[in-house]
Amino acid sequence: MTNLSLTQLQVIESPLDIRLFVSGSAGTGKTTAGIERLRYLLEQGIPADSILMLTPQRTMQEPYLDLLTSPERRAGGEVASATIGGLAKRMCDLFWPMAAEAAGFKNPDQPPVFLTLETAQYYMAYLVRPLLEQGYFQSLTIDRNRLYSQILDNLNKAAVVGFPYTEIGSRMDTAWFGDPGQRRIYQDAQECATRFREFCLEHNLLDFSLQLEIFTNILWPQEQVQNYLKQSYRHLIYDNVEEDAPRAHDIIHEWLADFDSALLIYDNDAGYRYFLGGDAVTGYALSEVCDERIELGESFVSSEDVIQLSNTLVSALAHQKTEAGNLNNTMEFILAHYYPEMLDDIVARIRSLIEQDGIPPTEIVVLAPYLSDALRFSITHRLDQAGIPSRTHRPSRSLRSEVGSQALLTLSALAHPYWNVHPTKFDVTHALMFTLNTDLIRAQLLTEIVYHQRDLQLSSFEEIKPDVQERITYLLGEKYTNLRTWLNDYRGQASLPLDFFLRKIFGEVLSQPDHGFHRNEDAIRVAASLIESIKKFRYAMESSSTNPDFDLGREYLAMLEDGVIAAQYLESWRSENKDSVLVAPAHTFLMMNHPVTVQFWLDPGSSGWVQRLSQPLTQPYVLSRHWQPGRLWMDTDEVNAETESLARLVSGLLSRCREKLFLAIADLSETGFEQRGTLLRAFQKVISE
Repeated sequence: MTNLSLTQLQVIESPLDIRLFVSGSAGTGKTTAGIERLRYLLEQGIPADSILMLTPQRTMQEPYLDLLTSPERRAGGEVASATIGGLAKRMCDLFWPMAAEAAGFKNPDQPPVFLTLETAQYYMAYLVRPLLEQGYFQSLTIDRNRLYSQILDNLNKAAVVGFPYTEIGSRMDTAWFGDPGQRRIYQDAQECATRFREFCLEHNLLDFSLQLEIFTNILWPQEQVQNYLKQSYRHLIYDNVEEDAPRAHDIIHEWLADFDSALLIYDNDAGYRYFLGGDAVTGYALSEVCDERIELGESFVSSEDVIQLSNTLVSALAHQKTEAGNLNNTMEFILAHYYPEMLDDIVARIRSLIEQDGIPPTEIVVLAPYLSDALRFSITHRLDQAGIPSRTHRPSRSLRSEVGSQALLTLSALAHPYWNVHPTKFDVTHALMFTLNTDLIRAQLLTEIVYHQRDLQLSSFEEIKPDVQERITYLLGEKYTNLRTWLNDYRGQASLPLDFFLRKIFGEVLSQPDHGFHRNEDAIRVAASLIESIKKFRYAMESSSTNPDFDLGREYLAMLEDGVIAAQYLESWRSENKDSVLVAPAHTFLMMNHPVTVQFWLDPGSSGWVQRLSQPLTQPYVLSRHWQPGRLWMDTDEVNAETESLARLVSGLLSRCREKLFLAIADLSETGFEQRGTLLRAFQKVISE
């Protein structure tokens, strides 16, 4: 426990019967103190299984799990790592007989079926699709997957905030000030949410919102449930309190006095998950029921110059007087006329930082308000050409959009002709190009000759004319022949569940040397996430489907084609320690909570830095605990919310920056337009004063 401040040591070695509330900005060592406190509890002989480690989402537990899985840790029980949603699911499963009838399930004697985000969207699509044909949401132009997810988001907000789901539509309606047609959309959204909840109660399906409602409204008030939890867990470590939801805070508020010890960790300047129902205000209220409050003020990450830049920029956003001082060593501009030129300059600067300044690639991030497919490809391709390792992370990106998963799903369709799914020649070309590790020209030529889309047959390489074989190359022909033989052999056997099939073809063919998945860690991560997604889909559907003609594989492909977004998988977050440059959306980087030496901010003139995503079916501010019912949401509310959100974002990013910020600005943006957004104007104000 070297290099710890006296205040951190005070937190770590505090008595085993005290409840502490520790607050401070990012980079002040709060989570480090939490990890060392956990180590201290274990070293003092506290049974591991009596410790509850709580965070708003699983990805925030990674630093603690590194300790718990390290070889230096002594043998013993396991610390319970959970989210409030995970705890709710465990209690619903354990106390199902107590909850089922009280919650109004039609078949309380049957076991529950827990839904993932994907399976919940599947059932939502099943219910909403016929309504769309009847004219629901007629005035709305929106991707179907976004429509499904926003209706589910409304149900989740009702559960995490703590109001009846039947009030969703009326709450948004009474706050609306604008086109009267929007009111009809709110009514349709309420109708869909109601039908989905009734469907869940009829078929014993529990999505996140229903799990949480059952736990907070039915199970938690029961003495038997409280006794079980209070006897099981005697010590609490609760990190990122400010990002959790009001109902989670309500539970901990009531529970806190029964813990022998508790450490609650709160980031003063955060609150990034407000759009998911996070509530920093109810989180801070937990400090009132703690024995002692401790503030950590010294940053272990940012230099004094970076802190000065952050304070000045936040003041500029709030239209307050600023004193910028000398920012030459802290901030540097990359200026170009066209966007591609700007990306070239960024990569050249990154190369210089690595080769001349000795900064490891993992200490460099490239951040944008949004990471489009075009931008993602453009910058990673340039980094690859420069020999700079890179990785990207975009949790909202559908598995269907990943090259590796596209290839796997195309091969799955070829292996199961009775699905009657006929991949296009374009899909087969790209599947062969990736899996056989070849170029587009050869893959396209091979596909044109061997693939018969109508009957899903692949002809042999030997049937190709000798001169064309030479163009394709015999090495590629050998790899294609092995793949074709494997697929034909599989077709002659009894079909496996789709996730089993993918494990088999991945292990026996696709991961072999000189194939696309061999040592391609990003593709391997995608494959693991896809298989995990299919497995969870299979578990949910096998428990609930009674249709004998139902085919899980075919339904899964149809679900992805409908645009259903894959649930969040930890594999996509665990790659963050690789020695490579990270390219990510700004908010995603914040939730990783991983400080770096240098940050590049792309296109600060973009409105994407300040404007929230268009969500016509939901409203995170109106559906919060602090919104006054009946009050109208006006333009001034939107502007104030955007300014506060941008200030939090800027402060959070710079508190995770050790030395330098590069602002990359092109006269013409990625879409070819000149932009002068709020963030860029704030920087101009900082520079001019």
